[in-house]
Amino acid sequence: MTPDVSIVIPVYNEEGILREAVTDLLDGLAAVRTALHAPELTFEVILAENGSRDRTVELAEHLASERPEVRTFSLGEPNYGKALRRGILEARGTYVICEEIDLCDADFHRRALETLRHSDADMVVGSKAMKGASDERPVFRRVATRVINGMLRVALDFRGTDTHGLKAFHRESLLPIVEACVIDRDLFASELVIRAGREGLRVIEIPIRLHEKRPPAINLVKRVPNVLRGMAKLTYVIRFGGKP
Repeated sequence: MTPDVSIVIPVYNEEGILREAVTDLLDGLAAVRTALHAPELTFEVILAENGSRDRTVELAEHLASERPEVRTFSLGEPNYGKALRRGILEARGTYVICEEIDLCDADFHRRALETLRHSDADMVVGSKAMKGASDERPVFRRVATRVINGMLRVALDFRGTDTHGLKAFHRESLLPIVEACVIDRDLFASELVIRAGREGLRVIEIPIRLHEKRPPAINLVKRVPNVLRGMAKLTYVIRFGGKP
């Protein structure tokens, strides 16, 4: 059967938390159905593995064999954005939720789906920077988020407060946007949100509480060069109509 909701989760070197996180997520979806008064709502979870050097691939395949709601693929290279993009393209649900394995925020699922199902919103972004949000990450990472968002506002006239992390959307509405995106790695999610807004889709932000289960899989400092290159490329493509 075609699911109503696809939850896409990029995973990289997550053997320590993968099984527990996915099990908790699947168990928590029952509460989401109850809260939405939609016992018929069906879900699939897509584990978008990308370049892991530990047992993540093996564990993801075991989970997919044990739980019919779980699917997985392996990208073969550590590339968050490319894995997320492929996961969205392979999703079958009417709605798609982009998740993080160390969050699996059932409260966001409930609120985002409620908004999408009962309003004219095309996309719901879970913001860790807007009023009412609670970001419990280290100060350095909170500052980095605000710096990147500031750069997006200056370079691309971004009007929101966050682009990276939790988001949910109507797959049919966003699919042309996903296919038009040219940036991978860290800034794919930013390009997706920014292009959606520039195309006139209705993007709504809701505050989230961000409490990660483990430190980031990739050191933030090591990501800076890729982020800066991606920012320059994204600005050139969107602002000036250049080719990727």
